[in-house]
Amino acid sequence: MEEVVLQARFPMLTTILSALTLLATSGFVSATVYEAEKGTLVGTTVDTASAGYSGTGYVTGFVDSTTSLTITVQAASTGLFDFLVTYQAPYGEKYTSVSLNGSPNGQIHFPAITTWTTVSGGQLLLNAGANKIKFDANWGWYLIDKIEINPSASPPSHKVTGALNNPNASAGAKALMSYLVSQYGKHILSGQQDPSSYAWVQSNIGKSPAMIGLDMMDYSPSRVARGTVSTAVEDGIAFDGKQTMVNFCWHWNAPTDLIDSSDQPWYSGFYTAATTFNLAAALADKNSARYKLLISDIDAISSQLARLQNAGVPVLWRPLHEAEGGWFWWGRDKNPAPAKELYRIMYDRMTNYHKLNNLIWLWNSVSADWYPGDDVVDILSYDSYPASGDHGAVSSAYNSLVTLGKDKKLVTLSEVGTIPDPDLLQTYHADWSYFVTWNGEFISGNTHNTVTFLKKLYNSAYVFNRDNIVGWKNGVTPTSSTSRSSSSSKSSSTLRSSSTVRSSSTTSLKPSTTTAIPIATQTLYGQWYVSN
Repeated sequence: MEEVVLQARFPMLTTILSALTLLATSGFVSATVYEAEKGTLVGTTVDTASAGYSGTGYVTGFVDSTTSLTITVQAASTGLFDFLVTYQAPYGEKYTSVSLNGSPNGQIHFPAITTWTTVSGGQLLLNAGANKIKFDANWGWYLIDKIEINPSASPPSHKVTGALNNPNASAGAKALMSYLVSQYGKHILSGQQDPSSYAWVQSNIGKSPAMIGLDMMDYSPSRVARGTVSTAVEDGIAFDGKQTMVNFCWHWNAPTDLIDSSDQPWYSGFYTAATTFNLAAALADKNSARYKLLISDIDAISSQLARLQNAGVPVLWRPLHEAEGGWFWWGRDKNPAPAKELYRIMYDRMTNYHKLNNLIWLWNSVSADWYPGDDVVDILSYDSYPASGDHGAVSSAYNSLVTLGKDKKLVTLSEVGTIPDPDLLQTYHADWSYFVTWNGEFISGNTHNTVTFLKKLYNSAYVFNRDNIVGWKNGVTPTSSTSRSSSSSKSSSTLRSSSTVRSSSTTSLKPSTTTAIPIATQTLYGQWYVSN
């Protein structure tokens, strides 16, 4: 009673008591800010030349794989913490690699900037006591001033409704979206790119993924003119008949201006480096031949999507993917305006002119500068390619997409190399709707994802496979669910998050099709492929 009277007479006391309670229960006992210059430096140095830093300096000299910075942070008990990094990237955008207590923790994107700025590194599951956060150079040539570690708040309930932007959306598209929303935060759906890799999962893991990833690539007119033949539409119809959800992307071979050399062959024509096609110039003149070719290509792919519509197949449609990376021609010069305009033109052409009502539209970039708008995007997505063995929750990208969509749109892993661990996804509250693993070595090479891990993944109660989703087209949803908070108290030191991009590797960029022309093996570099 006396405490109530005191709080009534001194209202500031309530605020102070609340703050003290938060500190006492958060498990965070050290200062939230850790200065980089006080860490353990290997090959790196402390500098003071760039004004505006905190503390007594900052760390520079990240030049190769032998250079690093390790910062030790303290936690009173195991828990999730938000992770912020203050940096500069005066020589252009960079990536740093992070590990937590010796385990890979993905990569953090440092956009180019010449003043001190702070970015999110996602979340960290800290152990009680000392925890070591290590920065390895990766791309290098950036500066680190400090890091900040703060207790993570419990995530609020999602506000996703599942309403599609197309008012004439088909019953199948509505049923697909409704099912995805019904499982959001309860389960993640499994997916696999390419029918042959899908069959590998069935044969070697004993499960059928809930989704198939296919590609409109070989329907691109500039490829068809050179002899490609595709069965992707037939594949989509067949998989839909088995109650498998159908995803399509489009590695859009440029309509014209292909370099077509030994170094940049015509079949690499979706890469910026393999074509001189200038999207901005084509869009600037709506009467130009190149603009008309863009529309003609969209019409050609629309005719294939119409075949799927006529067969009753709803499609998760992801055009102009990875635009902000700049490695595809629709992201040339990393200029967002042309890519956004082209996406909106395509949406209008396919939705209002071709009356394609079976499409659920995905946008596949994280940056707000690249976002074409809520009115043309149904689902937000990210393509994640961390280092082999890094099965982190990709929480930084997840949180960024939730923010971008104001938590009113589903977010999903439209492509993955190394698949997140379902236990980590629940621990980090990273409620990705589904994942689609890329083909070839990413699924069957036993490096990015070992067979042991894949069997654990596909047998997890948190992962829904095809046998779990039977009836989705008829509005049937499962009666059981896995609470997303069920493993929030896990204390394994191997639990980790990641903000990731593709790491150097080798794979085959196989269409979900057959092709009459041999496609050369592609080598993955950064986030783009270059021909061998």
